[in-house]
Amino acid sequence: MIPRELLKKVRQIQIRTRRTVNDVLAGQYHSAFRGRGMEFEEVSPYQIGDDVRLIDWNVSARYGEPFIKKFREERELTVMLVVDASRSGLFGSTNQFKLDVAAELCAVLAFSAIRSNDKVGLILFTDTVEKYVPAKKGTHHVLRIIRELLYHQPRGRGTDISEALNFLNRVTIRKSVCFLVSDFLTSGYEPALRIARRRHDLIPIIVSDPREWELPDVGFVELEDPETGEMTLVDTSSRSLRRAYAAACGHRAREREGMFRRMDTETIEVRTDRSYVDPLVRFFHKRERRR
Repeated sequence: MIPRELLKKVRQIQIRTRRTVNDVLAGQYHSAFRGRGMEFEEVSPYQIGDDVRLIDWNVSARYGEPFIKKFREERELTVMLVVDASRSGLFGSTNQFKLDVAAELCAVLAFSAIRSNDKVGLILFTDTVEKYVPAKKGTHHVLRIIRELLYHQPRGRGTDISEALNFLNRVTIRKSVCFLVSDFLTSGYEPALRIARRRHDLIPIIVSDPREWELPDVGFVELEDPETGEMTLVDTSSRSLRRAYAAACGHRAREREGMFRRMDTETIEVRTDRSYVDPLVRFFHKRERRR
């Protein structure tokens, strides 16, 4: 039995994200992710402003007036949301945990997909794949995906991106648009990422929190690694410690960015203290220009 409070939260996310999809992202998702090709549909009389390159000269000669060919896009894309549900997602120094941001962002992507008549599926993973929802169409299906994102209680604590991508390759035969949503606070996944990128249109979405970039000066603090449970006492009043922490975080981010750059893979970076809408819009615009 799903708790009433969860159903209320699902409904709130549906209302909030649908407004974003309709008011901000209308048409941009469709333009950024085109279908598999163009299929001939019909011929129709030429109208002023039509592209003369589409004139069907055989039909025009037969009827004594110009006709143009019309095509329709073969849409039918499959969008897979591959989401990191490990314990590190249950962290947030602002009003939201990283997993909350990931859930709402995935809802926006899912509603954008079904608005374009695409199918949406979900893979939830920790150090193993914990939940798989095959891709389907429809609002009820998207609401189920949102419920899974909010309601799922992960069994594992760690993160294994390679296992998730290998599972994706096994269950999706055709090429899909894959949004890989994680904080990427792990390593050793580059080979699996390269393989998945060759088979799918892979878009990593990096979710982070301000405290993963710098520490505030608040004296002694006991920190817990959510994936291992290890506790560490640190003195945040130490300027050298704060500088070393920021340098280590920056180094890790640069290494990750360099890896994605070598693979010519575009990323979307979102944070718990900022709106995810602007990075999403910039990404869609960039994809549309490239296409």
